[in-house]
Parts: sequence; structure tokens; C-alpha cells
Amino acid sequence: MISEPNPGVLDFQDAVYGPVTYDVTCLFKDAFLSWPQERVSDWLRTYWDQARTLGIPVQEDFAAFERASDLMGVQRHLKVIGIFARICHRDGKPRYLADVPRFFAYIEAVLSKRPELAQLGQLLTSLQQPAETAV
Repeated sequence: MISEPNPGVLDFQDAVYGPVTYDVTCLFKDAFLSWPQERVSDWLRTYWDQARTLGIPVQEDFAAFERASDLMGVQRHLKVIGIFARICHRDGKPRYLADVPRFFAYIEAVLSKRPELAQLGQLLTSLQQPAETAV
């Protein structure tokens, strides 16, 4: 990875077997920066096209691959929100909470196009607290 002026680092400490969409979704829906959705969609399609060409076992059609990426991304983003909350409460390090709205924005974008997640959307809405009472 080229990153000026500093080198980019990929962290493999949690490396495990998982969905074919995991790595690409993590790269394109990052914890600390957001890309325009049109760009992410283009990258995702390019990845899917190249993966199929190389024989990587991705879904047969792009819509199914995109759905798998969306669903896996929601699961991962909920996990990371929980990890950041734990780091705040257990370790007294609230700085990661500043990035939590990005994860909720990723989730909201998926909820708006995936009706099968309507109940999750209702649950998340019911759990929201006013900003001044949130930790």
C-alpha cells in the first residue's frame, strides 16, 4: 500500500476465515474515513468483476454480492460500535466514540435499501438516546 508521507499498515491480528465480502467491505467502509458511496459502489463492482475472473468464489450476480457485502458490513459495524463502547467504559478511553456516528451512518445507508432489516432499524431507533445523555 502506498501512503504518503507515511506508510500504510494493514493489521492482520484478527485474521480468520470469513465471508468473501469481509475484507473488501472493511476496506471500503473504513472506521476512520468515509468514501463517497458512488466510489465505493464502483470499487465493489470492480472487485467483484476481478474476483470472478480470477476464480474467487463470489456470488454469481453483482446484486447478490452487494447484498452480502451490505449485510456483512452491518454485522461488522455493530460489532465495532460495541468494541468502541467497551473501550470507553472498561478502559476509560472515550476517543473512539467520536467515530461511532460514521458506523451508524453506514448502517443507516444499508437499512434504507434493505427492507429485510426493518426490524433492526426499529430496534436501533428505540435504543437511541439524546446526545447529551449518551456516554
